[in-house]
Amino acid sequence: MAKSSPKAVVNGSQSLYRLEPLSLEHIKALATAPAETLPELSFIKATTDSLRAYQLTKRGNALRAQAEAVRWGRRGARVNCISAGIIHTPLANDELNGERKNFYRKMLSELPAGRGGTPDEIADLAEYPLTPCSAYVTGSDFLIDGGATAKFWWDEAV
Repeated sequence: MAKSSPKAVVNGSQSLYRLEPLSLEHIKALATAPAETLPELSFIKATTDSLRAYQLTKRGNALRAQAEAVRWGRRGARVNCISAGIIHTPLANDELNGERKNFYRKMLSELPAGRGGTPDEIADLAEYPLTPCSAYVTGSDFLIDGGATAKFWWDEAV
């Protein structure tokens, strides 16, 4: 029996898909700068909006998984990212009743899937990149958001 290779799944967010395109310089910095230097990057320091800061953080997670896939691959290991939308957890309940509740409630009510996700659905997806069936999958970001990103970008176009 072949030895199983090491694998990792990191946490992104569907919110990273609402971020405007970044420059190649910013992409490379988010993907490869030493973690302790990230807060000192000029475009990070210039960010005053908390939502944009969150989006940059989650974009950084997905980019770092992509960059690390190259390094991990040299050792026979794989790393991927999962970017989830509104999942019914205590955090989602806080968001649905917090400062941005109108935004979150509207997004939830308009999801093409017709509902928010469940922790079990995220667990089911997280299992896939850890199985032998996904041996060719590394450096990927799995978007699981009930269609929120599709609606954000394409609702007016169709």
